[in-house]
Amino acid sequence: MIKNVTILKLNNGGAMPIIGLGTYARKAISGQYRQAVEWGIDAGYRHIDTASSYHNEEEVGEGIANKIQQGVVTRDQLFITTKLWNDQHAKKDVIPAIKQSLSKLKLDYVDLYLIHWPVSVNEKGDMNIDYMETWKGMEEALELGLTKSIGVSNFNEQQLTRLVQNAQIKPVCNQIEINPTLTAHKLVECCKQLSVTPVAYTPLGLISEARPEFIGKDVIKTDPKLGSIAEKYGKTRAQIALRYLVQRGIAVIPKSFTKSRIEENINIFDFELSEDEMKIVDSYNIDHRCVPGLAFEKLSNYPF
Repeated sequence: MIKNVTILKLNNGGAMPIIGLGTYARKAISGQYRQAVEWGIDAGYRHIDTASSYHNEEEVGEGIANKIQQGVVTRDQLFITTKLWNDQHAKKDVIPAIKQSLSKLKLDYVDLYLIHWPVSVNEKGDMNIDYMETWKGMEEALELGLTKSIGVSNFNEQQLTRLVQNAQIKPVCNQIEINPTLTAHKLVECCKQLSVTPVAYTPLGLISEARPEFIGKDVIKTDPKLGSIAEKYGKTRAQIALRYLVQRGIAVIPKSFTKSRIEENINIFDFELSEDEMKIVDSYNIDHRCVPGLAFEKLSNYPF
């Protein structure tokens, strides 16, 4: 089991493991989420990321409960994140939403609760709710002890700055897409200047999300320089990509449902990339967003 995972200090004094297990999947067979969580905890993950919109909180909760019952971990050793979906942005809806997530997870609290997107939409269309109203509900969830920290996801620089300047309680993190082909330096720097921890989802970028227009440009898979770096350290290309982000002080939540890859992804704390190697990985940026949220493109507060 990996024991030397870096711990990040949050702006409220809390602590978050720099690597977590992502659990999003477009499709999954029954039991797949539970099994991934159990494998992850066995491998040393103490940070588990889910969301109400993933429709897997019950299975994630089962995996957590099984490992606690087996004595592998205690609840206070885990850092569990879930997220508020776009159709529950009215202040009055936030507390019922987090209580529903806690019920599914079979937990008394989560460690981090996020506004999943700055947009608000339901089956009737754009709800046009200001995320500042939503944030008041998030602050209430924190005050009630339903979560230990609150944060956001998919907020751009302007949205994050406005939130920090006007909130009673600052967000501890902004979970955004960051990877070697979307390096997001400007947004990451904005987060750091505001003392908001950047957390990278889809941290492997085009490794898992290559699109037809980028065939031949998936340098993470094909570039010989990256292959040489991986060979030098006895690591995989994916491990080099994750190490690159961690060395930038960015938390990562890679997802996998394969036991060997779950174990591989966390095994990135026994080597360090040189400055030149960091520059090589950084040079792969093509500003390609794997998760553009195009379904929200015409909504108020669309961030991209």
